[in-house]
Amino acid sequence: MTHCFLNSMSMISALGTDNNDVKARLLSGHPQLVLSKKYHPTGNALPLALVQETLAPIPFDDKKWHSRNNQMAWTAAQSILPDIKALISKFGKERIGVIIGTSTSGIGDNERDMQIHAQSGVLPESYHYGKQEMGETASFLGTVFDVCGPTFGISTACSSGAKALASARRLVRSGICDAVIAGGVDTLCKLTVQGFSSLEAVSEEQCNPFSVNRKGINIGEAAALFIVSKETSDIELAGVGESSDAHHISAPDPSGQGAISCMTAALKDAKVSSNEIDYVNLHGTATELNDQMEAKAVAEVFGSDTPCSSTKPFTGHTLGAAGALEAAICWLALKEGIIPKHLWDGCQDDKLPKIDLSNGEQNRTLHYALSNSFAFGGNNISLILRKV
Repeated sequence: MTHCFLNSMSMISALGTDNNDVKARLLSGHPQLVLSKKYHPTGNALPLALVQETLAPIPFDDKKWHSRNNQMAWTAAQSILPDIKALISKFGKERIGVIIGTSTSGIGDNERDMQIHAQSGVLPESYHYGKQEMGETASFLGTVFDVCGPTFGISTACSSGAKALASARRLVRSGICDAVIAGGVDTLCKLTVQGFSSLEAVSEEQCNPFSVNRKGINIGEAAALFIVSKETSDIELAGVGESSDAHHISAPDPSGQGAISCMTAALKDAKVSSNEIDYVNLHGTATELNDQMEAKAVAEVFGSDTPCSSTKPFTGHTLGAAGALEAAICWLALKEGIIPKHLWDGCQDDKLPKIDLSNGEQNRTLHYALSNSFAFGGNNISLILRKV
């Protein structure tokens, strides 16, 4: 079976863009959340994981490409552009694919334009319906890179970014592509903030995963991009496990069977045992039901001694980008020998099985990391990364 490697990685989130800064913040326990009234229907100030950096301008005049989502993707791409150009030169543009996971695309931009229309009766010149299509950012990157391999978006809610990496691996293994630019991108919009608020799933404080005091998620925005290919590098995408329990449209199966199924499938795919995993990046949303289900599933598969953490208190829940962003954090953890800190109040929920929530470690020799993404509708995926 063809081995697939994550040759290059770039990410942008509330933690920043520089890998050294991201590493320091993941160990220090200092989140970068911002109180904002912009997205809440009643004007309540919510802690949101906003990207503060100035985003790269879109290199096209055509208004259909001008969205914050595309800007976020293009900004993330800047640091790996030389690697992308080298691959195109080596394999040819028809052998390079693009797969991007998202759940919002350019909806935030069109929300603003539709509000202007509601007030004035006229759509602004900046409006273009295509901005909010789920394949928009993949099409934009394919156009800007001038590649013509398979190019498409994946929108499976919070598993989208991880699904994009799994799909990229399939394209490379099947011989359809020699390399795929893959990842996830999501930007903040009222639809998601108000939607999760209506589900009573949003916390008005910093999220507190696996605590007895947990009150819900903080929503964030991010982009994480990888080059997936058979070219050997330091980090291999060694295992993928997927399941669909279809328990409920928005609530996870409380038994944890869907999560257990995809974690064990990923272990089988990577040909490793659970005790070989050095770090688990938890989905860890800090909602009542997700943490209850995930603690049960992780305890069953890994017991209580495998270091785990949820990095969502640092990045917010970045929805369609989360699976790719947290794979990028695992990529960095393996490269740098760190285990990100589990940021919480330390108040154990005695109703949850005990798992090893990390205090943050560095200078560790890590070989395998597993990342969980569990989405609406019971759409689950686990990725295993291996340091070569």
